[in-house]
This record gives sequence, structure tokens and C-alpha cells, in this order.
Amino acid sequence: MMRTAETLVAITRKLRIPLIFKSSYEKDNRSTAEFYRGPGLDKGLALLARVKDTFGVPVTSDVHRESDIPAAADVLDLVQIPAYLCQQTSLVTAAGRSGRAVNVKKGQFLAPQNMASAVGKLRGTGCRDILVTERGSSFGYNRLVNDFIAIPVMKDLGVPVVYDATHSVRLYGTPSKDPRGGEPQYIPTLARAGVAAGCDALFMETHPDPPSALCDAASQFPLPRMEHMLSQASRLAAIVREAEDAP
Repeated sequence: MMRTAETLVAITRKLRIPLIFKSSYEKDNRSTAEFYRGPGLDKGLALLARVKDTFGVPVTSDVHRESDIPAAADVLDLVQIPAYLCQQTSLVTAAGRSGRAVNVKKGQFLAPQNMASAVGKLRGTGCRDILVTERGSSFGYNRLVNDFIAIPVMKDLGVPVVYDATHSVRLYGTPSKDPRGGEPQYIPTLARAGVAAGCDALFMETHPDPPSALCDAASQFPLPRMEHMLSQASRLAAIVREAEDAP
């Protein structure tokens, strides 16, 4: 974790890209109860605090239950609501009252315009630092597709939009430790498409050795390839901003 954080900090500082470091203290959405679920709330938050203190970068993590929010908000700069929980009013509003910025991942089952509900709930608590994340939509069983119109649709809600280029390549129904559980070769294509569609940030899972990752191994992007991919994305983002600013 520290090695990955150190590498990402070096890459993003070189490319002058802001970084929020994300790692989950708990992975609650696993296909079986026996799969690794993370170090837990206390140890996981301590590790994230170590990253934050060592490298001077903001950190985020998924929060799955309302009772976790007070402890999480003491460490996290950004509270993240997982996609499957994006409509849980009690969780979303508790996050909104935490005093932290909140990122809500759009459920695979929602149309992008329906994210107005989560944004409205957060604004109702007084929260103004809100992000939403596009991470694919269900297409039949076990597959996600990306409708890139979702990015400008959600930007019209008046909040920054993040594009998740890695969860979008998961093939559900197959464990993530099985190479057949994802199509990571398409991550760069999707990342470029998200940037071209005008996203404000990229969400990417990365690992020094993806096959050995304890979670989402089949959809991790190799850390050694991250600088090249982010360099491309940064240049493309500059072109998009120039086009958006044109009269």
C-alpha cells in the first residue's frame, strides 16, 4: 500500500495532476464470505492516516454503514458511498452531515439523471462538496456497459463527475481472482473515452502486480503502466478543456 501510494504521488506530482488516494478499509461486496474483506475499520483507517501523513495527500475510502461515519470522517478527506448503497438515505445523509466532501458512485441500476436524488439528499444536509461517479450500467447479466452521455448528464446536476475506468471492466459472476473475471486490456480505452466525454476526475484501481491483488485482481491496472496512461489522459483533458472554453 505504501509503495503504491509513493509511486502514485511521484507520478501525479510529475504530471501536475491532483491525487486523492483511495483504499478500502473494508470490502463488503464480495461474492463469498470467505474472500478477503480488508483490515477492518480501525486498522484500515490507521493505514490511510499513515498514507495521508507520510505523503501529504487527501485520502478516501468506501463507507458501508452509518455507524462507521464518525470514525471515518476523522481520517478521510472524502467519504465515498458505494454504488450499491447510493440510494440508502440514512447512509447518504449521515455522510452529508459528516463535514467531509462526499463522492457517491452511481448504481449500475440507475439512469444518470436519477443521481439527482442522491445529490439532493446531500444538499439537504448542507453538504456542498459533492462528487458523483459513473461506473457503468448493467447490461443483461454479469456485464457492464458505459454510456458516456452519462457524464454530461450528471455534470448538469452542478457537481463534478468522476469516471471509474476499472470497475467498468469487471465481468460479474466470476470471482475477481479469476483472470476471466475482467477485461483490463480495455481500461486505457475507457479512461480516454471518459476524459474525452468531459469527466472531472478518473477513478482507477491499480496494483504493482494485479494477479496477486487480494480484491478485484481481474480489473486492476498495472502500476508500472500508470504514468504513461495518465500522461495520455492529461494531454487529452487539456484538449477537452480548450474545446469547452471555445466560444
